[in-house]
Amino acid sequence: MKKKIKWLIAGVILIGISYTLYTVSKPAPKVEETMNNQAITFEVAKKTLVNTVEVKGKSMYEQETLVYAPFGSRVKAWSVEDGQQVKKGDALFRLDQTEIQNEITQQEAEIHKSKLEAQLNAFMGQLDQGTETLEGDESARIRGLAAKEVARLNQELSDVTSEIKLKDIAQRKAKLGEANFRSPASGIFLYDSANARPQAVTENQYVGKIVDLNKLQLIAYVGEQDIFSIKPGMPVVVKMTAKKELKLKGSVLKVSKFAKTGAEQSNADQAAQFEVVVALEPSEYLIAGLSLNGEIEITRKENVTVVPTIAVMREQNAYYVMLEKEKGVYERKDIKIGMETPENTEVLEGLKAGDTVILN
Repeated sequence: MKKKIKWLIAGVILIGISYTLYTVSKPAPKVEETMNNQAITFEVAKKTLVNTVEVKGKSMYEQETLVYAPFGSRVKAWSVEDGQQVKKGDALFRLDQTEIQNEITQQEAEIHKSKLEAQLNAFMGQLDQGTETLEGDESARIRGLAAKEVARLNQELSDVTSEIKLKDIAQRKAKLGEANFRSPASGIFLYDSANARPQAVTENQYVGKIVDLNKLQLIAYVGEQDIFSIKPGMPVVVKMTAKKELKLKGSVLKVSKFAKTGAEQSNADQAAQFEVVVALEPSEYLIAGLSLNGEIEITRKENVTVVPTIAVMREQNAYYVMLEKEKGVYERKDIKIGMETPENTEVLEGLKAGDTVILN
């Protein structure tokens, strides 16, 4: 009886081992997989696909008109406050004209003096010539000719000096006309922060600037891997760091063809940076110096078949997804892809809108 039980147990064990070996050695289905109900699925759809390049930078005024003092003088009055809106032709400040007027008067007196001296020299030269004729001496005649030539040269020198002084007087009078200095452009007047409302100015001293708040631009820098993708005229969506919910529209105005220069670019191992200028639409929230983020639209395709990029798998040079064949059953489907973004990938062949794929 005991022997029968032993043989029975041995037979059961042998059958179990044989079944296990068969199960392990049996090939799995090649194209079909059964997934549980918790699998993550995505639907293939028709969408607009947009590829962008992200940039960061600062806002700057596109149009700035710098204001310089026309001549050195005491400031008699200021007619504008910092940040005030001005129109072209509005009075900004008034300079004291006394000093420059005195300089003009002095130069005019010097010219008049030179003319009188020239007339006196010419008169004396005529007297010397008359004396030479009476004496009839050859040496006297030669001295008279020399004196006449000297007088002519002095007259010529006097004329040149007077001409130079007349031009200088004309320039000073033109400056004198700017004593009541008026705004050369329309916009917001901003004082030089280092020397706001000075009581006296020197010639060509920087006083401030007039900026157009309706024309601001984003100055950003991109690496060499993106510079050739960006072209003037491309649309840009801009966000402000200070107001993340606000979106502004812009367009690429200029793309630099030369790398940024400076000490930070002296390292040969450091990637080159290129300047990109983006023109911004007017906004009441925009001022110069703000930190801005922009997305430059470099490619757009309308109504294309797309699948989430996360669902696309790559095997060497081939791409594939796990396509739903029937509820809960999926098979590998090779596809041909086109445009790619971090979120979606264009499918040129292999899928159609409405198909369902799984994240494998």
